[in-house]
Amino acid sequence: MAISTRQESNNLLICNMVFKRGGCVYIVTNKMHTVLYIGVTSDIAGRIWEHKNKAYPKSFTAKYNCNKLVYYIFYPNIEEAISAEKSLKDRSRAYKNQLVSSLNPEWKDLYDLFDD
Repeated sequence: MAISTRQESNNLLICNMVFKRGGCVYIVTNKMHTVLYIGVTSDIAGRIWEHKNKAYPKSFTAKYNCNKLVYYIFYPNIEEAISAEKSLKDRSRAYKNQLVSSLNPEWKDLYDLFDD
């Protein structure tokens, strides 16, 4: 079944609206994986760019060189993302390590997925 250009345009608009209201919970770490930082954002690529470029030089992530994105998950609603972030922050370090390892066993930098 062919979709008209107008229908495709409407679907794109709906997807953009959902994404703009949604958010990502993410974990960044330093080179040796000794420090974890958990955050939430509605612009994952932009936020990680800020971590990598130390846009906020006095921040925790800048101080501890946390600029390697090792985990992220999208939520369709920013409030859900904020709630998930708070819940994850309350978990043990072992739980967070297992979470990252289960989805990214080599702890590769996932920021490369956002290259233009």
